[in-house]
Amino acid sequence: MKMGRGVEWALHACVNMSWTPAGEAVNSARLAAFYQLPAAYLNKQLQALVRAGILTSVSGPRGGFHLARRPESISVLDVVLALEGQEPNFRCEAILGDVPDADRQENFVRTCLISQTMRQAELAWRQALARQTIAGVAESMERRFPGDRERAVTHLAAGA
Repeated sequence: MKMGRGVEWALHACVNMSWTPAGEAVNSARLAAFYQLPAAYLNKQLQALVRAGILTSVSGPRGGFHLARRPESISVLDVVLALEGQEPNFRCEAILGDVPDADRQENFVRTCLISQTMRQAELAWRQALARQTIAGVAESMERRFPGDRERAVTHLAAGA
């Protein structure tokens, strides 16, 4: 499975927003500059998170984005699905039904061992991402890289 680069960018953006003072919007251009990302493409990812109810957009000279919910209630899976879509990554096309002498009444999507294996793997992957929250990732980052929070907040501050 391959995810777009926007997933990484959006997850970092959400962590940074969890570190900013409550009610303070993060300017997407400043965020893009912090990570040396293309501003228009990052903004597109952030808009997708707004549509999914993960972020809120604030207009005006001190506008930008902030988390729409508490970081404890935003899972990594929420962000992934907002950007990559809800559809399963593996799609069984029931090719077993095309082999000679196949039982045409059989539901191969449900009985095929390949399909079952792939569905189980995807379920495990989604469950693992659902257990991880933006708050949890932010806390882990602060423990492992103690200066990152201050560096990000200072750079992203409205007056920077």
